[in-house]
Amino acid sequence: MSGLYGLVRPLVFGLDPEVAHGLTLKALPLWPVPRGEDDPILRTTLAGMDLPNPIGLAAGFDKDVSVPDAMLRLGFGFVECGSVTPRPQAGNPKPRLFRLVEDQAVINRMGFNNAGMDVAVTRLRARMGKPGVVGINLGANKDSQDRTGDYVAGIAAAGGMASYVTVNISSPNTPGLRALQDGAALADLIARVMAARPRGCGPVFVKVAPDLERQDFGTIARAAIDGGVAGLIVSNTTLSRDGLRSGQAGEAGGMSGAPLAGLAMAALESFRSATGGALPLVAAGGIGSGAEALARIRAGASAVQLYSALVYEGPGLVVRIKAELAHALRAAGFASVTDAVGR
Repeated sequence: MSGLYGLVRPLVFGLDPEVAHGLTLKALPLWPVPRGEDDPILRTTLAGMDLPNPIGLAAGFDKDVSVPDAMLRLGFGFVECGSVTPRPQAGNPKPRLFRLVEDQAVINRMGFNNAGMDVAVTRLRARMGKPGVVGINLGANKDSQDRTGDYVAGIAAAGGMASYVTVNISSPNTPGLRALQDGAALADLIARVMAARPRGCGPVFVKVAPDLERQDFGTIARAAIDGGVAGLIVSNTTLSRDGLRSGQAGEAGGMSGAPLAGLAMAALESFRSATGGALPLVAAGGIGSGAEALARIRAGASAVQLYSALVYEGPGLVVRIKAELAHALRAAGFASVTDAVGR
């Protein structure tokens, strides 16, 4: 934990988590910017995109494309905004965000609260031409009669302005959404989304859940490969609650943070096996150190994403995890991130 965040964290944790997050978004442009360039060993590529480092910000932090450039300045190699739905929606009733301090975890049941696609597109258009990889994560409106149609509308509207697009069909907080991971539904979804890509659209990823049956890994991998998506993001939050100590462990919603690491790693290994290395994988879930980042990379991830660890460690985590990863790569005898993928 950085010294500055160590001073303000007691104040932050004294606030309702959602209120604290809103204040964080407002304060980020004022946060001290780290000095220096990234270690050259961290430079890598993901689905053809050049990254200064493989540490990305996961979706959920910046739902409305409010602070992508501020997060890039903090040192992230890429930033994913969203989830964004075609129409604005308020999300689920509050309270809906919970810190599980004893477990270094978070439970959320936000329900895709966001300002809608028009706001996101306006902000993405305004930053076009600026440096940095900024992706958009697409969701479906809760009351939509055609959820696949929502993803089609999303990529048609935003696909030409974001660096990449993620189709998020794995949130546990929109009833029935995860059914789109099923074989025929997923194949249809991917076909329709890929057909709707506008000119200049970047790579398309699909974000999957960690709570899958053994046969699901092969089914999803085949649909993704056959459908021509650029890669998979593994994984989203989990409905499991194994081994939690916090009194808020029984809250409904998806859990993220340190306790998700084992399940997310297992899902990553299963997708690496199912794809045979044919698709780039992005690892997410329980990553909070350079050692954990390298473990996911060696398990097959081309890059990693984090979010919940920032709640407990603060913005200084980005610089620390990059330094740890660079040191760990060299200590293991790797010349680059790419050299370590799947090894």
